[in-house]
Amino acid sequence: MTTSTYTVKGMTCGHCASSVKEEVGEVAGVTSVEIELESGRLTVVSDGPVDQEKISGAVEEAGYELVGSS
Repeated sequence: MTTSTYTVKGMTCGHCASSVKEEVGEVAGVTSVEIELESGRLTVVSDGPVDQEKISGAVEEAGYELVGSS
């Protein structure tokens, strides 16, 4: 299991967070997605390492921007 944390820019409501959670959850290997709306924190749990570009693409598909990771 791998856990990665990212920061998403532009989420302002529960619907925003749901959209991001749905898109990121469809990335191959992702098993869990948690979002902290106030801080924009996106926590992704996966079976193994997932390319950040795939996470970024999913966030962009939802209409938001990935601005950092840790």
